[in-house]
Amino acid sequence: MFKRARRPILAGLFAIAAACGLTAAPAAQAQIPYLQLPAQQPKYASIVVDAASGEVLYAKRADSDRYPASITKVMTIYLLFEELAAGRLSLDDRIPFSTRAAAAPPTKLFVKAGDSITVDEALHALAIRSANDVAVAVAEKLGGSEARFAALMTLRARELGMDSTTFVNASGLPDSRQISTARDLAVLSRAIMRDFPQYYDLFSTGQFTFRGTVIRGHNSLLRRELGVDGLKTGYTNASGYNIAISGVRQGRRLIVVVLGGASTAARDNHAEDLLLTGFDVANRRDRGERITVAQNLFEPDPSGQIMRPSREQGDGEQDGLKIVLASAPPPPPAATRSAAAAPTGQWQVQVGAFRSRSLAQEQLKMTRRRFASAFTGADTMVTDPSSGFYRARFTGLTEAKAKDACETLKARNQACMVIDPA
Repeated sequence: MFKRARRPILAGLFAIAAACGLTAAPAAQAQIPYLQLPAQQPKYASIVVDAASGEVLYAKRADSDRYPASITKVMTIYLLFEELAAGRLSLDDRIPFSTRAAAAPPTKLFVKAGDSITVDEALHALAIRSANDVAVAVAEKLGGSEARFAALMTLRARELGMDSTTFVNASGLPDSRQISTARDLAVLSRAIMRDFPQYYDLFSTGQFTFRGTVIRGHNSLLRRELGVDGLKTGYTNASGYNIAISGVRQGRRLIVVVLGGASTAARDNHAEDLLLTGFDVANRRDRGERITVAQNLFEPDPSGQIMRPSREQGDGEQDGLKIVLASAPPPPPAATRSAAAAPTGQWQVQVGAFRSRSLAQEQLKMTRRRFASAFTGADTMVTDPSSGFYRARFTGLTEAKAKDACETLKARNQACMVIDPA
């Protein structure tokens, strides 16, 4: 199923390498095509990960800041999946469109302000159409505003272990503050498959029908004989052509992220090469061969010459490393706290205001996880809605403790407000 004709550039590179005496690899290894790495493209970054173990089979500039573009919507979908799994939403629930949502730039569904769509339609529009107007509408539905929803996206990213990612919008539309890395996007891809296997087939859907119109997706790799079953493409002028894909071969699932491609075709071809080579390398390792994906990549230097595979940072030494999915442990129950850790004051720290109680509770949980030492001994509470908002607060703090905690959060660009008991 995975056999395909090699593109002429691959055969040409291999022939050049052989003519120059660069193919000193063992005969058993020579069956893997040498791949050209687009290293001279300044926006380029990539990673190949075993989905089951988290092992990094290859990484190049995987920790360099990049713009995620519409791969952002995988996190938007993740938070929608959470609401479905928790029973707080159903697929038939309606998502209204505000004037702001309806005004989002294309790509979009062109839903008018005051109209609404179902959660099911929203999921398909996000995953397949990559609709920016739908992303804004979902953000406003779940977070009250897109800014608050983006803060929740960032907090969830931190919880999953995406330490280099910051979201400021739900769509991936251009914003210099919205950054991620190839490694973080692989973490996200792995997490959504782990946490929501019951919904993952959404990403393998190539088209859907919306109000009588058939809408086709952007991921052409779904239509190739590769075993690719998701996830998401993305593009802006600043990001270049991005893609995160996952595929299965002989029971092994790999994740490939390619960022900063020069064109759709170049991005897709390179992601395809990395996926197939990753499968070959993994299978050879199973048979005891010492082989890496990096050993099968040739980089052109600025003069255009074909160079031997490098072992620079981001290449060979990534072999054997893993990406680890984090999870947020629940805060310790009050009954288990020691007397020394008991709340000692009446001051409070507010860490957000939300349209739903569940989102406020989620904010408290993630804030406690990230800033445990700042809130030692504090209780938590969610106020009854005032002016339509549930306020997430830590309580039982002294004045000094509350102010210190808030300064700690502000230093990490987290929203915070000290509440005086008077």
